[in-house]
Amino acid sequence: MRELKVVGLDADGKSIICEGGNPPEKFKLPADDRLRAALRGELAPPTPEHPQLDIQVTNMLSPKEIQARIRAGASVEQVATASGSDIARVQRFANPVLLERFRAAELATAAHPLLADGPSVFTLLETVTTALMTRGLEAGGLGWDAWRNEDGRWTVQLTWNAGRSENRAHFRYTPGAHGGTVSAIGDAASELIDPDFKPPLRPLAPVAHLAFDEAAKPAKPAAKPAKPAAKPANAPAAEPETQEPQPASARRGKPAIPAWEDVLLGVRSSGQR
Repeated sequence: MRELKVVGLDADGKSIICEGGNPPEKFKLPADDRLRAALRGELAPPTPEHPQLDIQVTNMLSPKEIQARIRAGASVEQVATASGSDIARVQRFANPVLLERFRAAELATAAHPLLADGPSVFTLLETVTTALMTRGLEAGGLGWDAWRNEDGRWTVQLTWNAGRSENRAHFRYTPGAHGGTVSAIGDAASELIDPDFKPPLRPLAPVAHLAFDEAAKPAKPAAKPAKPAAKPANAPAAEPETQEPQPASARRGKPAIPAWEDVLLGVRSSGQR
């Protein structure tokens, strides 16, 4: 901002002549009401305008808080979304805790399930693998995870697929001698480690009633034709019945059978006596 000094008044007395700069340069300033009020000290000095800043306040978590949430079972994406932090920043502090969770889940697979009569001889991994194979499922795609609760104890989660559904079972892992022990949490985990558990048989769907027709009865044999009564000797000879002509194949294949009148009266098949 350049500084000016008053050198006089204009000829009409309505403007002030100011001078400033190097080389000197003159300026003309009108003597209006605002200038008069400023000279009398009636105008307050203007306050500088502060630019409006678009500041987004986020719930910035400390590294200790990030690791506490990851250790309790939260994922990196969940912590980043809840706190508004960058995923890369959360991942940097979460990696050591994720390795700790992975190691706890690995140790839990070598622990022994607690049964009614004490710890099992087999490990959790061996018991679960046998139980799933008994159900006809593949035990190669098992997923293991672990997290620490507020009481300091570890919860282990097992996931496996049966068809298109994903199943989960939870165990309580207690480190100790010979690999430690695990106890079931919920029915799904209890069924997996129970040696006497037998899966229920799959119910059969009811079969619709089908109406079957009675078996066809064998046809009765045709009744034999009754023999005609013998005619008296003086009875006139009956004219032979006119027979319809048969196909040539039928005539060649089977001989003609004479009628009973021909047999009684001695008439030949040709019609001559």
